Amino acid sequence: MALLNLGILAHVDAGKTSLTERILFHTGVLARPGSVDAGSTVTDSMALERERGITIRSAVVSFELPDGLKVNLIDTPGHADFIAEVDRALRVLDGVVLVVSAVEGVQPQTRRLMRALRAVGLPTVLFVNKVDRAGAREYEVLHGIRARLSPDVLPLSTVDNIGTRGATVRPVGPDAAAVERLAELRADHDDDFLAAYLAEGWRPSAAEVDAELRRQSRAGRVHPVYFGSAMTGVGVDALLAGVSAYLPRAGGRAADPLSGTVFAIRRGARGERLAYLRLFGGTFRNRVAVPFHRDDGTRREVRPTAVELLVRGGSRPVREAGAGEIVQVTGLTGVRIGDRVGTPGAAAGSLVPPPTLESVVTADPVGLPVRGRPGGHPVGRADLWGALGELAEQDPMIAVRTRGDGISVCLFGEVQKEVLTATLAAEYGIGVTFAPTSAICVERPVGSGAAHELITDPANRYFATVGLRVDPIDGEEVEYRLEVEAGSLLPAFRHAVEETVRDVLRQGPYGWRVVGCRVTLTHSGYWAPMSAAGDFRGLVPLVLANALREAGTVVYQPVRRFEATVPVDTVGEVLAAFAAAGGTPGDITADDGTARIEGTIGADAVHTIEQRLPRITRGEGDLTTTPHGYSPAVGAPPRRPRTGPDPFSRKDYLREVITSR
Repeated sequence: MALLNLGILAHVDAGKTSLTERILFHTGVLARPGSVDAGSTVTDSMALERERGITIRSAVVSFELPDGLKVNLIDTPGHADFIAEVDRALRVLDGVVLVVSAVEGVQPQTRRLMRALRAVGLPTVLFVNKVDRAGAREYEVLHGIRARLSPDVLPLSTVDNIGTRGATVRPVGPDAAAVERLAELRADHDDDFLAAYLAEGWRPSAAEVDAELRRQSRAGRVHPVYFGSAMTGVGVDALLAGVSAYLPRAGGRAADPLSGTVFAIRRGARGERLAYLRLFGGTFRNRVAVPFHRDDGTRREVRPTAVELLVRGGSRPVREAGAGEIVQVTGLTGVRIGDRVGTPGAAAGSLVPPPTLESVVTADPVGLPVRGRPGGHPVGRADLWGALGELAEQDPMIAVRTRGDGISVCLFGEVQKEVLTATLAAEYGIGVTFAPTSAICVERPVGSGAAHELITDPANRYFATVGLRVDPIDGEEVEYRLEVEAGSLLPAFRHAVEETVRDVLRQGPYGWRVVGCRVTLTHSGYWAPMSAAGDFRGLVPLVLANALREAGTVVYQPVRRFEATVPVDTVGEVLAAFAAAGGTPGDITADDGTARIEGTIGADAVHTIEQRLPRITRGEGDLTTTPHGYSPAVGAPPRRPRTGPDPFSRKDYLREVITSR
């Protein structure tokens, strides 16, 4: 059976989940479509998703089209706080439906999603939703799509009575301009076609145009556009026909080596751990041990205890599953999101930078009722740490660390606090309190610094010689090099030095991660048989701390680029709000009573603006922000509480290290 793994993406509130429900209804999976407002949708299964009317976690559901095509549909979050979920979904898709609102048009998150789709080369069909809503527009939205998303779009339907409950759509064929554009695209890649097209009197037939449109759209070079309404179902059948015609099929063969990736981890109804795996090649068999590989080079062999194939809105147990499929697997203990099964392959890399915000979370001392267990049981820090550790397995972007009396959690935005609070209460019976959010800064070396300690130095307590030099470099990477002969140290000692260097750089002089630097090993030595890897792990932090102290570091705060769409008459007050929050407005454009303001603002000030903007703009303002690097901190450098022994205080470090032995 032909197979397509399809994603539905959109700016929040564009109607993405409603479209998913309507598709499941049209394909016979649902007796009637669920409602986001009523909290009755299939793919939004979390209580908070139903309560807030937003998608938080990607959900997978399967259906079949009349031509026999099986579609595994992934409904992804639209809120910017959950862009990491979208990024993971993109890695397992064959094609995408990008939803645009006919009322609001192209919104900031729509542009961000389209950039991501183009970056990974995913074929995309556009669906302009809400044609039955007052204020819906056809040609203005098409113009916005061409101007702000891609000029390579072809409308394949048009709307009658747009903006009314009686709106209908009808198909249209590619016009002369569209044929010309298709010819230009084909000519860029096919000299024979170019020669034929330029021949006097020759023009492609309707069948040739459609065949060419299929080739170009499946290659991601052109994007068909359909109009419709997820609420009334108008235009959905045409969209599904376009999905089948213009998006590619899943590749891979059963004869290929086994390969796949884990893109989601969830908890089942009984609390069991479920891993969702996209298979790119080979055959995945139940109860057959297979290797899983991680980006850091680690490898583990795991034996699945149950494999289920997605079928018509549910799943069924199978003994094996082949290339192209998405399977739900039980028993993959220790496997995390991003792990690859079978052949190691190359890491795909993320389009999403790490979170730039953090908040300290503390557990309420008395537990809540959960899974039949009554409330009132004592809850401690260890319980919270364990629960967050399990959630981090489901979302690698949930990085946790100890900080003072609490636990620090990395975040993309404030909505994630609500999600974590609800999840910890519902799944673990733990009530929590979050402190105000703060920015996660970084440190960069100002200049070069070097330090060394010899094995013969009286003050050196370790059987090791280590010398390190720190130099600044462009970018945010950390490089490690040898300036000594590789054979001057045993492999175990070399690995201990490099691993410890990278570990120490997670906390610079001010407590922040050090980036944009090159660390060079300049001195090395050991005494056999007394020296051990632990000697190098103990000495490296002291030497590197001295080198960093000599180089000096500057703290940089994360900056986000913002795009605010507001009523023109509110621009003055909006600009004042951004200025008060430390933002720097840039370009301002206005069109039809709406102004678009672009600029930059500190990551930790975004929430303040998000809270003020609705009041200033009468609820009509829209704000989207994207990471935009770092800028030097103004005033006294902010400090971050350290975890573990502090090598920048030699006396305290040695006392704590020796005591912990």
